[in-house]
Amino acid sequence: MSWPPKRPASLVALATLVALAAGGVYVARPWHSGEDGAKESAAAAGGKRDGRRRGFDGPIAITATPARVADVPVTIDAVGTAQALNTVTVRTQVDGRLIKLAFEEGQNVKKGDIVALIDPTLYQAAYDQAVAKKAQDEANLANARVDVTRYKKLAASNFGSQQQYATQESLVTQLEAQIRADQGAIDNAKATLDYATIRSPIDGRTGIRLVDVGNILHSSDQTGIVVITQLQPIYVVFTVPQQSLPAVQKAQSRAPAKAAALASDNSSVLDTGRVAVIDNQIDQTTGTVKVKATFENKELSLWPGQFVNVRVTVDLLRDARVVPSAAIQRGPNGAFVYVLNADETVSMRPVVVGRQDEAQAVIVSGVEPGEKVATTGFARLVDGSQVRVMEPTADRGAEAAEGAAPRPRRERNREAGGGPPQRR
Repeated sequence: MSWPPKRPASLVALATLVALAAGGVYVARPWHSGEDGAKESAAAAGGKRDGRRRGFDGPIAITATPARVADVPVTIDAVGTAQALNTVTVRTQVDGRLIKLAFEEGQNVKKGDIVALIDPTLYQAAYDQAVAKKAQDEANLANARVDVTRYKKLAASNFGSQQQYATQESLVTQLEAQIRADQGAIDNAKATLDYATIRSPIDGRTGIRLVDVGNILHSSDQTGIVVITQLQPIYVVFTVPQQSLPAVQKAQSRAPAKAAALASDNSSVLDTGRVAVIDNQIDQTTGTVKVKATFENKELSLWPGQFVNVRVTVDLLRDARVVPSAAIQRGPNGAFVYVLNADETVSMRPVVVGRQDEAQAVIVSGVEPGEKVATTGFARLVDGSQVRVMEPTADRGAEAAEGAAPRPRRERNREAGGGPPQRR
């Protein structure tokens, strides 16, 4: 046995691998003195801070719009319901079997158009009977008149009695009355016969039929045959707060106030009309008053039962100073705007807003016509900020709504499908 003893080959290989790994770490991460390492760490941290600072340095990109002078309508917004000008449930006035429906569901009909037919056999017979009865009585009347003339001559020549003449004259009067009664019976039978032909009482549109051909109808039925609604023109009934009632009354005293029916987006105009009537009392439970407006509805954009937004114009502000509503900002001291200066900086200026809607605001004081006000970039703007005015585009609409500056062109190109710029 030799000394020292030989180590196994596997242990020698394992020790060699550990040594090589330690050497690799040492080579990959060379040693630096403490002073040099501190300088390197400080430089790296400074680079990060410089990079973060460079990302926010420079002018803030905004969009700006000049204040302008315009005539601004004063409006009151409300929610209303469309109602048909006239609604008629067509019912039968006589009993009988329905033999025909003379309309198509959803068809436009005129006043007097035939809607349905009831079996007229019985009513035609009654009419013919009344006509025949009158003809019989007229023949009797003619004979009685001849007799009264004859008796009159006999009485005058003393060949006949005066009593017989008077009796015959009375018979003529009775038959004349009977003729008038017969004519009344004829008129009644004719009306009943006409009721078997059901006609539309108004101009309008038919709905879904309520009964089928072949059914026995009665005048006491409440279901009816069809409902006809008049759609042109059409009413829209809405309510306004009692605080707005004087303005509506004042506008209505000058001329019928203009009203616009708007779609659900509150901007698309469905139809325009006029205020027709203001209710004569205020609902004490809600503090509102009903108003009814009339619309021509030529395009049938309004339908009975439809909910619509209504905008009533009650006045007109002439030569008002107007800015976009997006320019108005709110702070602890009230409303303010950022006004663009000649040196491409902005100044925070308080304003007094008269009226404001989703599109524009009327400025009572604080901004003069022609001065440009910022409409985007409010997240970074402060009084005196250096800015760069950019043209507003459609793809920055969402950014403008968020009040942020437009994104770099590289990001917009990537969203448009151009991909990242190629490195050279």
